[in-house]
Amino acid sequence: MIREFLYKYYIDPIRYGEAYTLVDTLTYALILIAAVYLVYRGLRRYKIAIDDELVLATMPFVVLGGLLRVVEDTGMIASDFRFLLITPLIFFVIFAVAGIALFLGKLAENAGFVSRYSRVYAGTGIAACLVAALALVWFGLTETTIALDVLVTILALAVVSSLALWAFLVYGLKWDYASNILYKLLIFGHMLDASATSYGIDIHSVRYVEQHVVGSSLIEATGTAFSMFLLKIAVVVPAIYILEMYRREGSSDLWHLILLAMIVVGMAPGIRDLVRMVLYV
Repeated sequence: MIREFLYKYYIDPIRYGEAYTLVDTLTYALILIAAVYLVYRGLRRYKIAIDDELVLATMPFVVLGGLLRVVEDTGMIASDFRFLLITPLIFFVIFAVAGIALFLGKLAENAGFVSRYSRVYAGTGIAACLVAALALVWFGLTETTIALDVLVTILALAVVSSLALWAFLVYGLKWDYASNILYKLLIFGHMLDASATSYGIDIHSVRYVEQHVVGSSLIEATGTAFSMFLLKIAVVVPAIYILEMYRREGSSDLWHLILLAMIVVGMAPGIRDLVRMVLYV
């Protein structure tokens, strides 16, 4: 019975690319919460400041996660190693790579080789992104296509919706703190995800599908994938308010990590969907 349960809800969805269920969605949410706490403890133990610098230096690894998911989508990797690039396993892979780069950067800083650990940390992520991007460009040029019109359209939707939401928060609700660069990244990451999902399901000729439970239910109920913007706004707006209240009264360290986790769950799939649609895979 346990074996059947594990295969039904965890192993087969990864192996066959099936849609998420309520069971595995809740499981991965709990794992994410536990991971944030463990990262918090590890960073405190090794005296690595949990601040804006750390979050911003982690952004290349967020982009890397999205790019590597597309590498798997293209089928360039034929061996079973491709399963390491499928959600949720890819989170552990990126976490391991980022963790190694982070602590190597800290060691280099302590040894006096670099002025700040973030140079090594972010530099490693940027270099890995360039390698993954070059592989995807090569695939697009030799195997499929690179649809620049799709790229421009989705990015335009993301930018316009991000600016509109930011303006509403700052000028409408008078939340000046929404101009914080990390809140801006949070807004853009989720608007990018909504833009890519909306375009992919309602406009793109390939007709992609939404795999997450809440999103797919909302799209089915409303009849349009553009309802994802409403879902994202319903999540992001109260999240920013609650996070800011927590920042003022609670731990700045945990605030940074929770905010980073929220950026990841929006931006990484948004980048993946964007690149997939540009390459028609």
